[in-house]
Amino acid sequence: MQDAFLRLRAAARKQAFPELAERRRWLTALERLIKDNRQPLIAAVSADFGHRSDVETRLGELFPSLEGIRHAQRHLARWMRPQRRKASIWFMPARNRVIPQPLGVVGVIVPWNYPLFLAFGPLVAALAAGNRVMVKMSELTPATGELLRELCGRYFGPDLVTVVNGGPELAQAFTRLPFDHLLFTGSTAIGKHVMRAAADNLTPVTLELGGKSPTLVAPGADVSLAAESIVAGKMFNAGQTCVAPDYVLVQEKERDRLVAALEGAASKAHPQLRDSSAYSNIINQRHYQRLQGWLDEARAAGAAVRQINPAGEALDGVRKLPLTLVLDCPDEVRLMQEEIFGPILPVVSYRTFAEALDYINNRPRPLALYLFDTDEKRIEQTLRDTISGGVAINDTLLQVAQDDMPFGGVGPSGMGHYHGPEGFLTFSKLKPVFEQSRLSGAPMTRAPYGRRIEWLLKLMMGR
Repeated sequence: MQDAFLRLRAAARKQAFPELAERRRWLTALERLIKDNRQPLIAAVSADFGHRSDVETRLGELFPSLEGIRHAQRHLARWMRPQRRKASIWFMPARNRVIPQPLGVVGVIVPWNYPLFLAFGPLVAALAAGNRVMVKMSELTPATGELLRELCGRYFGPDLVTVVNGGPELAQAFTRLPFDHLLFTGSTAIGKHVMRAAADNLTPVTLELGGKSPTLVAPGADVSLAAESIVAGKMFNAGQTCVAPDYVLVQEKERDRLVAALEGAASKAHPQLRDSSAYSNIINQRHYQRLQGWLDEARAAGAAVRQINPAGEALDGVRKLPLTLVLDCPDEVRLMQEEIFGPILPVVSYRTFAEALDYINNRPRPLALYLFDTDEKRIEQTLRDTISGGVAINDTLLQVAQDDMPFGGVGPSGMGHYHGPEGFLTFSKLKPVFEQSRLSGAPMTRAPYGRRIEWLLKLMMGR
């Protein structure tokens, strides 16, 4: 891995500022990699999950990756263009400009839940910005990691993109490499370790974490519409999504209607589970047991647990967990304290809208916030009075797929942004350039000082 990093660094120094045509060739190569190998990529992810819906892999990984490439190709020339900046009247006729310059070598640490999109998305931004990239795949998706290692070697060569695979020890060594920027997607707990390791090299980091993303159903909202969208967001990839609705807030008098609507929407979306190709597995037995253990803890604490299994199937041995609603769950149990990362949905009642906003604001800042409402005043109130990585109104998940908007968390849910122009900027150094004119008045400010500088300073400082 050290040799691979040095090879990338040498290539970056040899070609410090790749031209537009070169960067476009890189993005085209990534597009070909995805299109030429879509079936092997889908199969590899499914093998790692035990079963992963091929529709969800195409919809949630391959499509947004290709769309991100297309967006970058359309806008790259404008992103790369030097920006003219105004010079102060005191320094005219000097000229200012800002040049976006590649950083060099970027490190990307990819989680297991979306191993393609969360590798390709950062790759698009880093390559568009003119960098070399080293990608560390998750040990929980070995088939996908090995396939990407082989494909990146074939489509890019070892001096542009390198993929490495391995467990925690390799991950620790990876974070200690002196990257010019490091992007990590994963849990908040691991993110803290990544940031500590990167600090030794003063490596800037972008942390894409997670947290408990709330869904707020406002008084009078369309409960059926909300239920369908919440179910879609929660059951996609079996809830193993960093921006999945983590819990739902609903007014007390609307709770039973929402619960019934959620049950109906889940039954309609997935009438069968065990042998369904449309519903994905929990990634492994350890995570499956974790989710079951959290449900047992909630039951023991007095919560009502409702599993939505329309066909009444036995699901032993397949690692498929139905959408599970948890009512009256005490705050101290882990379901209410930690990111769930599975198809379990606590339903929390509130009396007033202000109380619901307080509930959200009294918890760590989330990666996403979902609001179902048509009242413009309440919508603006929510946007103004809460802080989250992003917001979707009257839908779930889709804010992530907007290529012209930044994606990133805040506080415990992350720092920094990528996607679209913000991704290009994250992996660029905005180099300010001041160009002096031959007619400069700067000599008037230089020593030896005398009456002239005193007169000028009074003028400059407004006496």
